[in-house]
Amino acid sequence: MNRALAPLVLLLAIAFALSPTLTGGFPGFSPTQFPVVQSRWPVQPVGWAFSIWGVIFLLLIAGAAYGLWRHRVDPAWQAMRGPLAVSLGLGAFWIMAAQWQPLLATAMILVMAATAILALLRAPGDLRAGAPVGLYAGWLTAASGVATGASLSGYGVVSAQAAALVMLSLLLVIASVVLWLRPSALAYAFGVGWACMGVIVANLEISNMPVIALASTGVAVVVAVPLLRRAGPA
Repeated sequence: MNRALAPLVLLLAIAFALSPTLTGGFPGFSPTQFPVVQSRWPVQPVGWAFSIWGVIFLLLIAGAAYGLWRHRVDPAWQAMRGPLAVSLGLGAFWIMAAQWQPLLATAMILVMAATAILALLRAPGDLRAGAPVGLYAGWLTAASGVATGASLSGYGVVSAQAAALVMLSLLLVIASVVLWLRPSALAYAFGVGWACMGVIVANLEISNMPVIALASTGVAVVVAVPLLRRAGPA
């Protein structure tokens, strides 16, 4: 049993939370970082939605500290710590990468999201383990779509509108699968739903109805899938 995993996760959670302070923060990708300059990205939530990071950081640190104190070698907790450590370790350097090279940052956040989801699926039923990881994984699922959408349109693969529609559709599929496998992960549902609400608000000003409709579907999906899963046969 690796006794170093629990303290490692706590240290990485703290490092991740401190990274915005140490790197000067990250207000989002700049259009000038890409060959094809975009005036805006429809897939990106409104600015205030990113305040959820403060809650995520606090929950991750609190959950890791509790796990170290009470469940240091508990196999149920240990199962999620490996992938969570990978995700947090990359997260500690993500802002630095995003300021330097958007494509590298996009690749990093895709791995961060995948490992965070894996950690969630392995997490024990204890809310003190599942809630921090779930909220983190839910928001990262959406954030990885934002980064990928920005890169796709920024490098001229598709238009910003098409990128938004593709990535939001993919977000709905991924969130549905995760919530079907883990219907109790309400924090994950909230993270995805919060991002979708942020996208809706960001697109209201220009009445971007296709994106608003798809993001609204996302809100409905994260509510409906856990209910349908629980109502179905065991």
